[in-house]
Amino acid sequence: MSFSKELAEFRTNRRAQIPPESLAVIDRAIEDLRNSGILEKCLTKGDAAPDFTGQTAQGEAVELSRLLAHGSVVLSFYRGGW
Repeated sequence: MSFSKELAEFRTNRRAQIPPESLAVIDRAIEDLRNSGILEKCLTKGDAAPDFTGQTAQGEAVELSRLLAHGSVVLSFYRGGW
């Protein structure tokens, strides 16, 4: 099974486990994001990310350009401090 099919199957199965009133909120939020124009501003495959200073998981400041000087970089973003 391809990754795309596997992901679609996962999404279908997961949505079946979410109460309808919660799905309505999620779907509305997704539609609001689509209508906001944010997709036209997002980086896509092959785009160069702008340089920025972020924090490591330990709270240390780190610049993307300094990491890239040593090779490829994988970024993980955490939503909140919980």
